Amino acid sequence: MEYKFYGWERADVPPANDEYKAIKDPRMLYDMLCGIWCADTCAPRLRDKWSEDNKTLGQCSITAFLAQDIFGGKVYGILRSGGNYHCYNVIGNCVFDLTSEQFGDEKLCYENNPEQLREVHFAKEEKQLRYEYLRDRLILITNKTIDKKSSHNPYTQDYARFFV
Repeated sequence: MEYKFYGWERADVPPANDEYKAIKDPRMLYDMLCGIWCADTCAPRLRDKWSEDNKTLGQCSITAFLAQDIFGGKVYGILRSGGNYHCYNVIGNCVFDLTSEQFGDEKLCYENNPEQLREVHFAKEEKQLRYEYLRDRLILITNKTIDKKSSHNPYTQDYARFFV
């Protein structure tokens, strides 16, 4: 399978803790987040441009910090016009950006960028709340008992393939 996010080919990082042990690598996390990202998790300034066709739009910092919770490492940011940073993950020599496809064909530079701190990003309450919403939905999915025949669990059919 081929992915659109930067670094997917080398994203073979296992989870750093047992809480997320069901998520075997960043590609699996990406697959799961594709069913969770929504206008509510999108940055407010970009929300009117968010669509199912561009799910990663406005999701970078909350996604990068969630990936850090799962896989460890550091979050770095690429300075964008307007003074905002686009966040991505670095774990050892593995660099990946789960939300890079929002930029289409634009080539981003993943070298010599400043580290991003969650304390700074989450000083904005709306961003903290969006992160918690994304994290809680992911935990809900990963903690479900997967039974492909279950009809009462809306997550089962969509996510059972991740736990086979």
